Amino acid sequence: MTFKAAVIQAGAVPFDIEASLAKAEVLIAEAGAQGCRLAVFPEAYISAYPKEQSYEISVGVRTDAGREEFRRYADSAIEIPGAETERLGQAAAAAGLYLVMGVIEREAGTLYCTVVFFGPDGALLGKHRKLMPTGAERLVWGFGDGSTLPTFDTDIGNLGAVICWENYMPMMRMAMYGQGINLYCAPTADDRDSWQATVRHIALEGRTFVFSSCQVLREKDFPEDYAFTRTDPDRIMMRGGSVILDPLGNVLAGPLFDEEGILVAEIDLHAVTRGKLDFDAAGHYARPDVFELRVNTTPRAPVTYSRANG
Repeated sequence: MTFKAAVIQAGAVPFDIEASLAKAEVLIAEAGAQGCRLAVFPEAYISAYPKEQSYEISVGVRTDAGREEFRRYADSAIEIPGAETERLGQAAAAAGLYLVMGVIEREAGTLYCTVVFFGPDGALLGKHRKLMPTGAERLVWGFGDGSTLPTFDTDIGNLGAVICWENYMPMMRMAMYGQGINLYCAPTADDRDSWQATVRHIALEGRTFVFSSCQVLREKDFPEDYAFTRTDPDRIMMRGGSVILDPLGNVLAGPLFDEEGILVAEIDLHAVTRGKLDFDAAGHYARPDVFELRVNTTPRAPVTYSRANG
C-alpha cells in the first residue's frame, strides 16, 4: 500500500487561538488538495510554544508580571474535547486525511503539551500528553501519564506520536515499538542539527517511517508586550528542520529550514516489513529473557471519589 503524507512546517500565531486555527485550516486543506492521507503539525502549534519566556521565575521567587504571562498562556490553551477540536476534526474531514496536531491542553488549572489525533471522518481518535517536559518547560506544563500512550491501527498504518525530547527516553520509544507503530510522528521544538541524527536513529531503530515537524518563528511573530529580550524583528527564534524518513533512515523529504512549507512524501508500508528482515526492536531482536519493559497505562487522577454503599 502506498499513500502520500505531509509534514507541515509553520509557525503558530502565538496566544491567538482563532488565528492559529484559521491558519491550520488553510494548511490542512492544502495538504488534502495534494492528495495527502496524513498531515503532521509541530509541537504546541495551538497556540504557542513560549520560546525564551522565563515567567520571571527563579528559585523561591515569583512575580505578579510572571503570573500574568502564565494567565495569558493558559487562556490560549484549549480543552479536549472542545470547540477547537471540533473545528480541527471538520478540517480533517474536509481534506479527507488523518491529522496529528500539537496543542497546549488545559485541564483544571494545569497546562499539558499534547498531541491530538483525528480521523478522515473528523472523529477525535485520542490524544497523547507529553510525559516529561524538558528543562524550563516544567515551569508551565504538567506531566502526562501512561494512560495516553496510544497508537491507532488505521487503514494507512499504525499511527502514534512521541513529542520532542520524549524521543530521548529509550523506554518510551520501546513502549511505542511494542505497539507496532509504523507511522511515528515526532512533533518537536528542537531545531538543532543534532535533531536530524535523533530522528534518523529512531527510523532505523524502530524500522518505522518518521514524521518530524517543527515551527518557524521570528521575534515579530510574538505580541509586542511578550516578555523576552528583543534584538531584531526578523531574528529567527525557531528555524524548523522538519523532515520525513523511511524505515532505513533515508530522507524522503526535507529537512526544511528557515521558512514555512509543506513536505510531502510517498509512503510505502511494505518498506516497514522489508526493514524487519534484520532488525525488530520489539520482536526478534528484543531478548525478553534478559530485558523486560512494563508500561503502566493506568490513569493517575490526582483526586478520586468513592461512593458509599446504600
